[in-house]
Amino acid sequence: MNIIIALIPAVCWGIFPLIASKTGGGPANQILGTGLGATLVGLIVFAIMHPTITASAFIWAFMAGACWTIGQIGQFISMKPERMGVTTTMPISAGFQLVGNSLIGMLFLGNWSGTTAKIIGLVALAIVVVGVILTAVTDDNKSESASVKDVLFLLVTTIGYWIYSSFPNLPAVRHVSPTALYLPEMLGILCGALIFVFATRETSALTARESWAGMIGGAIWGIAAFAYIFSAQENGTSSAFIYTQLSVVISTLGGMLFLHERKTSRELGFTLAGLVLLVVGSVITGFI
Repeated sequence: MNIIIALIPAVCWGIFPLIASKTGGGPANQILGTGLGATLVGLIVFAIMHPTITASAFIWAFMAGACWTIGQIGQFISMKPERMGVTTTMPISAGFQLVGNSLIGMLFLGNWSGTTAKIIGLVALAIVVVGVILTAVTDDNKSESASVKDVLFLLVTTIGYWIYSSFPNLPAVRHVSPTALYLPEMLGILCGALIFVFATRETSALTARESWAGMIGGAIWGIAAFAYIFSAQENGTSSAFIYTQLSVVISTLGGMLFLHERKTSRELGFTLAGLVLLVVGSVITGFI
């Protein structure tokens, strides 16, 4: 049963970008649909579990959710076919998240205590970086400069993911029940989505069919986020995190199979090799 719980986030987060791409629309539609769907799940969870949360913890959780939208918007923009597509965006994004979160944990949160742990961790991150480089290999030489620009854009927006991931370790919320933080995070995501919609003057997204269809993907993401709470409790944080890395494989291969994103045989070989290294690096960091 514990394995099934652990696989729910992996599968849901793996198919989330595929559904978001299939429902159509631009990044404004996708992030708004995600915020609406995730908030719906958050409201249902709150109504069933009735968690108690302080005003301070609510504010911190809300801000963390809003920061998450920065990373997700960057991912949605990068997933567009004219930029990098799902099959390239997802493994690179996963690599950036793993490296950034691990370094933040080591430098500021006391993770990887001891010289041996730090050496093993840095070697694992080096493996992940090589994996990211391999998944970014392209045979389209004329778009090489654009690819570098797109990768840098994805890196900068990933800062939002880093903040969101580091949030549970803040002293202000470290001892607060994860279920209590869940709805405020989802509300923060919805607020961040609305800010993006109005800032980009994409207000037509508020009534667009694609935005409301995007609630399906948002609900799936929200279910995965909630299931991860229980996976971490039942399987331990390290094991739960390792299972979630299967989502990268699902989304990347799914992009080729269901979104029909084309890769040359050489690009495919590098992508598969990169995925293997990403998973290996993730497993190593999970056991430190």
